[in-house]
Order: sequence, then structure tokens, then C-alpha cells
Amino acid sequence: MLTRAVLMLVGWMGYLPLPVVRALGAALGRLLYGLVASRRRVVLTNLSLCFSQWSEAEVRAQAAQVFIHFAQSWLDRGWLWHGSPRLTQRRLRLTGALHELDGDGPTVLFAPHFMGLDAGWTALTQQIPRHFTTIYTDQANPVSDAWILQGRQRFGSARLFGRIEGVKPILEALKKGEPLYLLPDMNFGPEESVFVPFYGVAAATVPSLARFAKLGRAKVVPVISRMTREGYDIEVLPAWTDFPSGDILADTAVMNARLQGYIDTMPSQYYWVHKRFKDRPNGETPPY
Repeated sequence: MLTRAVLMLVGWMGYLPLPVVRALGAALGRLLYGLVASRRRVVLTNLSLCFSQWSEAEVRAQAAQVFIHFAQSWLDRGWLWHGSPRLTQRRLRLTGALHELDGDGPTVLFAPHFMGLDAGWTALTQQIPRHFTTIYTDQANPVSDAWILQGRQRFGSARLFGRIEGVKPILEALKKGEPLYLLPDMNFGPEESVFVPFYGVAAATVPSLARFAKLGRAKVVPVISRMTREGYDIEVLPAWTDFPSGDILADTAVMNARLQGYIDTMPSQYYWVHKRFKDRPNGETPPY
């Protein structure tokens, strides 16, 4: 009952003016930063490891902003998934190398875990007339699971593949010309990962971007979502011309290096609440 009530409240917020939603998100983010000590430690640890040049005060200030953007992006799902289509399209500005989305060639969209990742997906499926696919992890709570699935399939002919389905149907769709919206920059465990540098720290990273690009003979097109006062800017960047090289380890390291460049432009909008360095090589002690 509580989950349903919370989701109904988020949906109702979709009808509020955006400045009000963002103000509520900022207040909620500050509250979470103060109350959720375990996750605050995760964010502070991640930022300290990745931005060693920052002072302790800078780390704490950025960590507080991470929580604010996290809460704001969560409340934004109210209008992303429940607001009118006209309102949603007005708040989602799709920019950049949009020609990369023309045609029907195999395309992997590299969509890092910025807070606006659902805004990016919504913009693409609403505004680009192609059949997009992505990979979905089931949520533990069935009510939340149904809400998220419905929201992500709101526009277009979106297809969400469960991780348990394996790669075969994903590759088949990719080869048919259905762009794959891929989020490969999290720690999914050492069994399916390789250790490559991320801000100079060894990080367990799934090599799926290079593998899907190679197996599907697909180009890789980064899609970066940035929260703004007006909503979100979703920038489609030019396709990488030198990727993949065929060396999985080197390609995954390249992915992380280029991701760092994107993060550096808006560090507090990246998903630092995730335990990115939980798994360690050679029996090292996790930093958390």
C-alpha cells in the first residue's frame, strides 16, 4: 500500500509546474543526504577516489548535489511517465548529431548512468521514429516493477529485454536495425566483468559495449542526458570511428576513459550512489 501511495504521489507531481517539482526534489535530496548515512558514505567514497584533487569540502558539496539531482530526477518521472505528451516533448530537448539515428543500420547507443537516463530514453522513443530496445533488470518490488516497465514503454515501440533472456534476442533486434540503448557502466559483478581503470582506479566493468558492437557490426553512438532548469538536454554525439578495435580489454578501457570526459562536465549528475568499486581485483579490500 505504501509503495502504491508513493507512486501515485509521484504521478500526481507530473501535473505541477517544473520549478515546484524541482524544489520538492531539492528538499527531498537534502533530507536523504542527512538521513541515509550508508549511501552518503558510498557517494563520498566514490567522489574521493575519483576526484582526489578536490578538497574535503568540495567532495561534501558535490555529494550533497548528487543527492539533490537523484531526488529531482526521481520526481521528474512523474511528468516523464504521466504528464501530457506535449508537456513531455517540450521539456525534453533532443540535440546533437541526430543524423546518427537516421536509417536502419545496427546502432548501439552508449547511455551512461547519468540521472537523466530515463529522460534520454523517453526523448528517443517519443521523438525518433525507430524501434528502440534496452535491457531491463527486474525490481524486487512488483508494484515498482510494473510502474517502471509501463513508464519505459510509454512511447513508440520500445522493447525491454530481461537480463535472463540472454543476448540472442538482443542481437537479433540489433541486426534488424533496432537501436540498443545500453547502460554498461555499472558494477555487475566480477563474473561477467573485466577490470579496467576508471578515474585511475581498477573497476569491474562489463565489456558489453564492445561485444555488442562487434557481434552486431554496429556503430556506437553516445547519448548524454543533462538536467537543466527547463527539463533535460539529450545530446546525441557523433559515432565513435575507432571502436571496437577487437581487443575487449582495451575497448572497455577506452569506454571508461571517454565516460570520464562526459562526467567531468557535470560530475554531480552521475549515479555515484552505486557501489562502483565494490568488487576488487586480487583480493583487495572494498573501499566501502
